[in-house]
Amino acid sequence: MDAERIAIARACLNAAHDGSLDFPLIVGKLIAAGFDSYLVDYRRRCQTYYLPYGDSITLDLPHAPGPVAPAFDADRITALVRWAQAGGPDYSYDRFSDQAAAAGCAFYLVSFAGRRVVYFGRTGETHIEHMPG
Repeated sequence: MDAERIAIARACLNAAHDGSLDFPLIVGKLIAAGFDSYLVDYRRRCQTYYLPYGDSITLDLPHAPGPVAPAFDADRITALVRWAQAGGPDYSYDRFSDQAAAAGCAFYLVSFAGRRVVYFGRTGETHIEHMPG
């Protein structure tokens, strides 16, 4: 992968964690750079960005959430997503990640082409959130 795309992925990852860009802006930057999806893995504490034809880059998460709970709580994941979408003053991506792991989210996939985010539990449970527009 070229250095420019790696720099964009790294900048978007850091912006999510420091709160300087919100999710829609991050998605827009990644799409403009040619990425088609990314995967956040809370157990490995990394994030992988994918190009459409097999190239990818994996970066360590700047904030490592706590352990992933054994039970997957889809209702809690839904509530966390709504909290994130509201963008209130108490929201941070690090807190979201901590709470998602505590709700049993082992990893999640953001698919730009599919306009969805799929959250996965440790035993294969899933919860799908559709991205607007």
